[in-house]
Amino acid sequence: MKRVYLFVFAIILIMVSCGQGEQNKNNQKDSSQTTRSVENAETSVPGIEKLEFTDSVQLKANENMRYDRELFRVRAGKKISLIFKNTGAKSATSMTHNVVILKNGIDIADFADIARNAKTEQYVPSSLDSLIIAHTRLVSGGDSDQVEFIIPKPGIYDFICSFPGHWGTMQGKIVAQ
Repeated sequence: MKRVYLFVFAIILIMVSCGQGEQNKNNQKDSSQTTRSVENAETSVPGIEKLEFTDSVQLKANENMRYDRELFRVRAGKKISLIFKNTGAKSATSMTHNVVILKNGIDIADFADIARNAKTEQYVPSSLDSLIIAHTRLVSGGDSDQVEFIIPKPGIYDFICSFPGHWGTMQGKIVAQ
C-alpha cells in the first residue's frame, strides 16, 4: 500500500513540476511581451498617430485652468519653440499660469509638491532644474512668453502649470519620436 502512495505521490510531483515549467515558459513570454509593450509605450500615446509633427508648441490657458491643447508630436533632437499665451482678462487679479516641461519619467505630483513652495522662483525651483527640459515664466492674463528647447531622446514628456493647485487639470504630453 505504501508503494501505491509513493507511486501516486511521485506522479503528482512530476505533473506539478512539468506544469510549473510550462508556467515559467509562459511567464517568460509574458515578460518579453511586457518589455516590448513598454518599449512601444515609450513613444506611443493614444491619438498621437493622428497628429502631425510640429516644431512649434503653441499653448493657451485662462481662468478655466486648462490648456487648450494637451498633446503634441515632435521630433527628438530638433529645436522646438514653445509659445504660451494666457488668454484670461488682463487685470490685477487675473490668474497666472506657466508651462513646465518635465524630463521623461518625472512624477508630476512629487514635482508639484516641491514647486508649490518656490514662490520667489515663480514656482519653478532651481533645485529641480535637473528634472526640467524647459519652462516659461508665470504669465498673467493678456500676456505671453516664449522659449526654445530640444528634447534629446524619443519618449513621452509631461508638461504642467506649476502654480500651486493648477497641475491637477493643467497638464499634457509631448511625444518625441
